[in-house]
Amino acid sequence: MEIGFLTAFLGGGLALLSPCSALLLPAFFAATVGRRMALLLHGAVFYVGLVLTLVPFGLGIGALGTLLLEHRGILIGVTSLLLVSLGVLQLLGIGFDLSRMVPGARALHQRAHARTGLVRTLLLGAVSGVAGFCAGPILGAVLTLALGQGSAWGAGVLLAVYGAGMVIPLVVIAALWQRLGVRGQRWLRGRSFTLFGRELHTTSVLTGLVMIGVGLLFWATNGLVALPALIPASVQAALQARMTALGSPAAQVLGILALAAAALAAWFVITRRARRRSAVPHPLEQEQTR
Repeated sequence: MEIGFLTAFLGGGLALLSPCSALLLPAFFAATVGRRMALLLHGAVFYVGLVLTLVPFGLGIGALGTLLLEHRGILIGVTSLLLVSLGVLQLLGIGFDLSRMVPGARALHQRAHARTGLVRTLLLGAVSGVAGFCAGPILGAVLTLALGQGSAWGAGVLLAVYGAGMVIPLVVIAALWQRLGVRGQRWLRGRSFTLFGRELHTTSVLTGLVMIGVGLLFWATNGLVALPALIPASVQAALQARMTALGSPAAQVLGILALAAAALAAWFVITRRARRRSAVPHPLEQEQTR
């Protein structure tokens, strides 16, 4: 299951950097939101929009997977074949837009551009969850993984993790947009190259190889069941024991106070640096005063 979540999270980040829409969303948020606290708020609202669209998809696909559990061998074979096929399509740059299957998606996209503020961000998140020609195979692969889970709730969580894989890099890149510069933005966009007479893209090739690898792994490990856990059982038991100890009311109060103190310290450092920068005159202003 951990591999499935890791794949879904990575897929969300790669969908954000897909060739035909690379960095459009981070650039939009960097230009329209500006301040970092506001950026966090818009990122959270954007994630809510993603969840409202993606999680129902996951629940439906997962419910279908539960109906096919009696034929688990066939389900694993079909899932593996779909993952490999979608990976090949992604590698070759052959995409599709899943939003065409969603009724009213085009109207929702138009509303997103007509609105402003948090409402626009919410609608944009709802549309971005399923839209995108280049990201179509990626979302298709995550939905295929959700089908293979055989659990409606597990599939819903998988799609929520996919959305988080989009939002976290989105907020980070938008916050660092100005510092990245042209060279950094160009590096994140990747580059095109020609192989055997066909134009490919580095991001698509990387994503396709990951999807093909997960498909083969899904087949070899009986639907990831025979795959060793990323976190050993002994470490999981130790963490669970510590979390139980931290569940006491006193520990929770201390944790809240520690988080509040850390937030206040960070706010103090940020505001102090901002005041220092504003107090230092610009070199051009110094020359003018001379």
